[in-house]
Amino acid sequence: MMMTSEWANIMDEGDSLTQMILSSEQAERFKEAYFAVYTDELLTRQIASFSRLKEQYEDVQRFGKYHPDYQHVMKSIRVQKRALDMNERVANLKLAENELQDLLDEVSLLIGKTVSESVKVPVSNPFFAAASSCSTGSCGTGGSCGCSA
Repeated sequence: MMMTSEWANIMDEGDSLTQMILSSEQAERFKEAYFAVYTDELLTRQIASFSRLKEQYEDVQRFGKYHPDYQHVMKSIRVQKRALDMNERVANLKLAENELQDLLDEVSLLIGKTVSESVKVPVSNPFFAAASSCSTGSCGTGGSCGCSA
């Protein structure tokens, strides 16, 4: 593939889009939340402990309830996950991560639809998936968007 001025322009536009996303409010909130979680020494130890327990969980899942440590590992992982989920910093990180992902999904859909209306764009949020495949009649608006509900 040869580099043409058109490709150079596309690359420049991609770089500027990247900078806009990185300087967005969502990205800033994500960076702050990430920093808050991973600078807390106690919290990072809890996350590392949970990661080790997840490895044990995967090993236990191979054998199911017949594994000798099944009950212990299953209870421990639920307790640790709940403790992490209830931590305010972790909850803020998850919210910030979801907001940033929604922004990325919106940008991906805009770019995809600019190329062609029939481009399939994978998104993590079902709201965007429904909006992008409205012609199926499954958007849930009862046809007010123009689909064949």
